[in-house]
Amino acid sequence: MPMISLHLPRKMLEQIDELVRRGIYPNRSEVIRAAVRDLLYKEAVVAAQMKVEEEENDISLLRGR
Repeated sequence: MPMISLHLPRKMLEQIDELVRRGIYPNRSEVIRAAVRDLLYKEAVVAAQMKVEEEENDISLLRGR
């Protein structure tokens, strides 16, 4: 797996460390991977919704509405 460097505000890093300390995630990397995975999923959902809306608009235009 490729490695990247990431700069985060101190407060955000403290919150990440708290999730690790509480045992919710095993380490910082897993917290960040989960956050990125959630973001990518949400963006995919938004993109799919936008596509459906565009298709509905196209159909409405074809029907003359």
